[in-house]
Amino acid sequence: MDQKIINLFDRYTHGGMSRRDFLDRLTLMAGSAAAATALLPVLENNYAQAAIAPEDDPRLALSEGEIAPGIKGLLAVPKDAQGKLPAVLVIHENRGLNPHIRDVTRRMALEGFVAFGADYLSPLGGTPADEEKAREMIATLKPEDQAAYSQAALKALIAHPKGNGKAGAMGFCWGGGAVNVLAVADPSLAAGVAYYGRQPAAADVPKIAAPLMLHYAGLDERINAGIADYEAALKAAGKAYELHMYDGVNHAFNNDTNAARYNKAAADLAWDRTVAFLRKWVN
Repeated sequence: MDQKIINLFDRYTHGGMSRRDFLDRLTLMAGSAAAATALLPVLENNYAQAAIAPEDDPRLALSEGEIAPGIKGLLAVPKDAQGKLPAVLVIHENRGLNPHIRDVTRRMALEGFVAFGADYLSPLGGTPADEEKAREMIATLKPEDQAAYSQAALKALIAHPKGNGKAGAMGFCWGGGAVNVLAVADPSLAAGVAYYGRQPAAADVPKIAAPLMLHYAGLDERINAGIADYEAALKAAGKAYELHMYDGVNHAFNNDTNAARYNKAAADLAWDRTVAFLRKWVN
C-alpha cells in the first residue's frame, strides 16, 4: 500500500482530522470512492484476528472488573504458576481496552506474569465497540487523571497476592506515552516498555527511576521526531534504557489486527525483547 495512504490513516487515527476529511482525502488518493471503500478494511483493525491467546485458554484464569476501587480492566493469571509472579500493567492504544489489547494481556500472562489490561475509559463508562467514539473519549482524558490511574493500577499490582511485590508496565501508542509518563511519575515502577510512544519532556527525565525499553518504527515520523531529545536526556541523566529501531515498518507494527501496518518479523522480535526485559527487571 502507498505509504502516503498509511500516513494519512495514522494522522486521522491520532486526531489530525475528522473522519469525513479522512474519507475525502482517501478517495482522492485511491482514485475513486469504490477504491477507497476497498482499502478501508485493510487500514482499519479487524478484531476477528485478535486471538493468539484465546479467551477460553485453559491455561489462564481470567477475571473482569476492578483490581482496586475504580481501576477496571482484564486480569489474567497463569493457572499452573508456582510461587509468586512478576506483574505487568498493559496500557492500551487510543482506542481503549479493545480485543487486541485484551489478547496482549492474555499473552503476557502465558509468559508467566500477573497481567492487568487497564481500561482508562472506565471512568467514562468503559471502552465502547465504536473505535471512533473511543478515540473521542480518549481525547477528553486529562493528563493528570491518566497518570493517577496508572499509578493506582501499578500500586494494586505491586500488592497483588499472587505477585512478587514488583510491577512493570508496557504500552502501545497512546499507552506507550503513558508508560513514559508513569516512569516519570512513580519510582516504584520496576521497568517500563514503550512501543512507539510519545516521549516525556527532557526536563522530566531525571525523575525516571525504572529501566526502560523503547521500541520505535522506522517510518513513524510523527513519534520519531522526539527520539533524539529523549535519548540525549536519558544519557545525560545516566538512566538505564534500551532503544530499538525497526527499520521499514510503521507505527502500530505490533498490532496484528491491522493488515496495513502489522509487521510480523518486527512484532515477534520486539515481543521477545520485551518479555526478556521484563523478566530481568521485574522478577
